[in-house]
Amino acid sequence: MAFNKYKRRLRIKKGIRNKISGTSEKPRLSVFKSNKGIYAQIIDDTKGHTLLAASSRELGEKGNGVDVSKSVGTKLAEKAKAGGIEQVVFDRNGYLYHGKVKALAEGAREGGLKF
Repeated sequence: MAFNKYKRRLRIKKGIRNKISGTSEKPRLSVFKSNKGIYAQIIDDTKGHTLLAASSRELGEKGNGVDVSKSVGTKLAEKAKAGGIEQVVFDRNGYLYHGKVKALAEGAREGGLKF
């Protein structure tokens, strides 16, 4: 069951990545969830560089709940504003836009990112 879920997410991820790509003007905001935390990166795909990153580990918050995800999104938005990034393309990385992923996106929007 777990292997099939993983393969399904990878298949969805490939479809998403075929449609979206980050540029220097509008980089890609990629989300990754693990059992212990949530991670987000802002990536410029034309150069192949990660511009900014934020995670629940960096914030020092325990758990992987919706409230932690929202705070990671706001932290990433603060870093992006300081770095001069205002618009991004959201990459949910094959996850459903629901729960933790949605909370991270809402936190980033509240922080001032547009996507």
